[in-house]
Amino acid sequence: MEKSRSLVAVLLFATAISYAQDYHPLTHRQYSDVSGGPEWLARPSREAEEQPEKALDAIGIEKGSTVADVGCANGYMTTKLARRVGLQGTVYGEDIQPQMLNLMIRNARAQGLDNIKPVLGTDTDTKLPKNAIDLIILVDVYHEFQHPQEMLRSMKEALKPNGRLVLLEYRAEDKELNIRELHKMTVAQTRAEIEPEGYRFDQSIETLPEQHIIIFRK
Repeated sequence: MEKSRSLVAVLLFATAISYAQDYHPLTHRQYSDVSGGPEWLARPSREAEEQPEKALDAIGIEKGSTVADVGCANGYMTTKLARRVGLQGTVYGEDIQPQMLNLMIRNARAQGLDNIKPVLGTDTDTKLPKNAIDLIILVDVYHEFQHPQEMLRSMKEALKPNGRLVLLEYRAEDKELNIRELHKMTVAQTRAEIEPEGYRFDQSIETLPEQHIIIFRK
């Protein structure tokens, strides 16, 4: 009986830990699951819905700069960034799923781009080089982090002084936006979670149809 009670206590404790890890300790925001697979990422309507070139225009990608696309998936944004930084620039395409990195590499090769470096990260570490990145971009990715604080610390280490961290997130303030609630964020939520990790809020750009462009600096 005592062994059974001990086992139950251990299981309950483990469940409590698991439950606690599913929510951000500061905002109590529930972490989301990973959104759709390759078909969703390559859907024909994505260009109109997200307007990626308009987003990159607003962010400002300098020729010759070093950029990281964290959570790059199939390389939808990675390849666009590679064209923007040019031959003298570098784009790190980072993801924790090897199959996604393979898709990204194939897409880059098909487009004749050789300034992209694939990086296999973990859910707590981007594995990006230290103090080497001018800009890190997260496109509909931050809300999926299961360990956002650790990831923010890893990205801060990778950024150069005053380097930019840019989030594209669907607007949770827009209640009519047909996106699952866990896959949307408010500007206030991002600031409450990111600023305590050593970032300074720069600006929020609201020129896209459905997404915030939220910019922080190291």
